[in-house]
Amino acid sequence: MFTKLAYFAEIVEQQSLNRAARRLNVSQPALSRHLRALEDEVGRKLFERVGKRLVMTPAGDMLYKFALEERRLERRYRQAFSEWGAGRKTLTIGASLTTLQSTLPDLIAAFTGAEPDADISAVTGKTHEIVAMVKERKVDVGLIASRIDEPSIVCVPLFDDHLCLVVPRRHPLAGRGTLRLDDVRGLPMILFSKGTWYRALTDEWFERHGIEPSVKMEIDSFEAILRLLDGCRAATLLPKSYLRPVLLEDNELVRLELDELSRTVRTTSLIHPDGPGLKDAAARFVELARRHYADHAGA
Repeated sequence: MFTKLAYFAEIVEQQSLNRAARRLNVSQPALSRHLRALEDEVGRKLFERVGKRLVMTPAGDMLYKFALEERRLERRYRQAFSEWGAGRKTLTIGASLTTLQSTLPDLIAAFTGAEPDADISAVTGKTHEIVAMVKERKVDVGLIASRIDEPSIVCVPLFDDHLCLVVPRRHPLAGRGTLRLDDVRGLPMILFSKGTWYRALTDEWFERHGIEPSVKMEIDSFEAILRLLDGCRAATLLPKSYLRPVLLEDNELVRLELDELSRTVRTTSLIHPDGPGLKDAAARFVELARRHYADHAGA
């Protein structure tokens, strides 16, 4: 933003292109090109060479006054933004792909309701990537669909979740009172894409019970899966935490329970770096999330 006149001011004060280039950490030819471009822009010579020294011309003297004024403006700008940032609550959350869709929206809504002036940003990745981001403090907190035991990370369990069978309201299984494993064998399904804890949990369940589903599609969006089930006359397995009544109603779907599915338990947790340095906003977010799910469990 302030490069042009800042470079010019450094040349004036060093009275040498070589010394100015070293101070600015640029090459001397690059700085010479910069000076020529500035002279072309103002239409005047800014320096005369006297022996080995550079001496300002009257045009250079006038431009130097503007360069000093711009330097003062830059300092004011940096100070103002530093003070502004220090007074705002900022929070960066890392979320695994499934928690980004199933859990994070509710937590952000609760947090912004309590802290309306907070600036929140989120990044997504696989669980191991979120853990690495937390370790390296690239994010303030992480939201993952598992428990972890890492010496440099605090893991805060929020709630337990399990898979549910979801079918269109007009599906033959929709009216069944009790489901058996045989009802799932060969069932046409739309499943979440491979590479996440959720799909791994699904595949483990199939293997454990000797089930080979008829996989029609693999998609990395819960919402897209729900929208496609009715048209494809297919079923799916989704986390119970995601299956809010309004989503099922809007997509004309029903959630079905199966004893064997209720044992596919997975814990959703918040993680943050161990030790000092946790931001106030991050500590507030963790505490709010803990209370949010404690209240829901007691409701």
